[in-house]
Amino acid sequence: MAAAATVLALAGTPALAADIPPPDTVVTSPNVTHVLNVPKPAPIAGTINTDIAFQGDYAYVGNYGGFSIYDIRDPRRARPVSSVVCPGAQMDVSVYGDLLFAAVDSSRNDDSCSSTGQSATVKESWEGVRIFDVSDKTNPKYIKSVETNCGSHTLTLVPGKGRDRDRNVYVYVSSYQPSDSFPDCLPPHDKISIIKVPLRDPAGAAVAATPVIFPDGGNETQPGLLLPTSGCHDITAYPEKDIAAGACMGDGVLFDISDRLNPKVTARTTDPNFAFWHSATFSNDARKVVFTDELGGGGAATCNEATGPTRGADAIYEIVKGKFVFKSYFKIPRYQADSENCVAHNGSLIPVKGRDIMVQAWYMGGLSVWDFTDSANPREIGYFERGPRGAGGGGGIWSAYYYNGYIYGADFHEGLDVIKIDDPRTDSAKRVRTDRLNVQTQGSYHGRGHG
Repeated sequence: MAAAATVLALAGTPALAADIPPPDTVVTSPNVTHVLNVPKPAPIAGTINTDIAFQGDYAYVGNYGGFSIYDIRDPRRARPVSSVVCPGAQMDVSVYGDLLFAAVDSSRNDDSCSSTGQSATVKESWEGVRIFDVSDKTNPKYIKSVETNCGSHTLTLVPGKGRDRDRNVYVYVSSYQPSDSFPDCLPPHDKISIIKVPLRDPAGAAVAATPVIFPDGGNETQPGLLLPTSGCHDITAYPEKDIAAGACMGDGVLFDISDRLNPKVTARTTDPNFAFWHSATFSNDARKVVFTDELGGGGAATCNEATGPTRGADAIYEIVKGKFVFKSYFKIPRYQADSENCVAHNGSLIPVKGRDIMVQAWYMGGLSVWDFTDSANPREIGYFERGPRGAGGGGGIWSAYYYNGYIYGADFHEGLDVIKIDDPRTDSAKRVRTDRLNVQTQGSYHGRGHG
C-alpha cells in the first residue's frame, strides 16, 4: 500500500534531485487530490495496465493480460465489474456502442484468449484486433478477430460519414517493425491497415484497405532515432473535422480522412530532437497538435537532470495554412530518480472553453496537468506522482485521461487511480459531459460533449 499522501507546492523551476519523493509515497500539487486507488482485479493482477476507454458509467482498462470493466457512476467508489483474461500486448482499447476493440501486437499461436506466445516467423501465428460484445458488463463476449500485417500496436476508431455513420465504424491500425523473417510482416511496411466493421454484423469485420503512408520510406536515417520509420505508432483522428494526426516513429503526419478508406497525407514533419514520435493530441479548435517523444522506448530514466528539459519532451505545433509550425517543447519540471522510467505518454484534453489544457501520463513521472494556450510558453499547473517503487523496477502511469469531472490514471502495477483537480483554470470543465471517450478519436466540446 502506498504511503500517506503528501502535498508539495508547484515549483517555478525544476526540482532538485533531493526533492524526489520517498519510495511509494504519493505526492500532488495543492490543487490535485488523490480520490481513490482501485487495485488490479485478481485475474489480471500479474500483468500491467495500459490504455483506458470510457462509455456511460463505465471505464474499460486495457492490460497485457486482457481488460477490466469498472463501474464509475460514483468515481469516489469506483469498482471493478468484470475482467476478461485474454493475453496479448498491448491491449490498446476503444469502445463504440456495444463493441470493444483491443489491439494485439504480440505474436500468438492463435487468436483465442487461451493463446500463447509464438514467434512471428511462423506463418500460422496471429496478431491483430480482437472484438468483444460488452453489452453485458458482467460477462463480455469475444465475437471476432481480424489479423493485420505486423499486428496492431495501437488502434483508432473513426465513425463513418453521413448515412454511413450508423452503418460502419472504421478501425485505423498502427503497427511497425517488419522483418524479412516474418511472413505476415514483411518490409517495406510503410502503411496502416483499415478494418471496416459493419455495426449490424460486427462478425463481418475485415481489412478493407492498407493505404501506404510513406511511399518514399519515411524518416529512416536521422541520427538518434529509436527506430527508422516503418509505419505509425499511433494515430489520433478528429472525425468531425475530417483530419487525423499520425505519430509515426520518425515522422509527424497530418491526414485528410474525408475518405475514410483512403486517408491522404497533407503535411509531414521531422524533428532532430525527437527519438520516437509516439502519440498526438489536437487542440479543440484543431489549430495545434501536441506530439510526444518516447525517448528511450519507455524503459529509460529520461526525466532527470542529465537528460535535460527538451529531450524526451512534448513538441507543440501550430497548423498554419495546412503545415506544421513548431512553437515549443514541454516537459515535466520535476526531476525523477535515475531508477525511474519516465517518458511522455498518453493524455487527453481537459475541456476548458477558450484554453488549451491537457492531462498527460509520464510513467513514473506520474501525471501532469499543463496549459499550452500560449503555444510558445507552456507550463504545468498541477501534478500527481508516486516516489520510486519500493519493490524496485519500472512502472508508473501508462495513460491519464479526463472524463466527466475526474482524471483516471492506469498505473502499470498499482491499478486504477481516480484523481480530481480543483483549479479556477479547469473548473469550467466540470460542466462538460459526454457519454463516450476514446482519446484517439477526438471530438469537439463546444456542444453537449466530445469523444
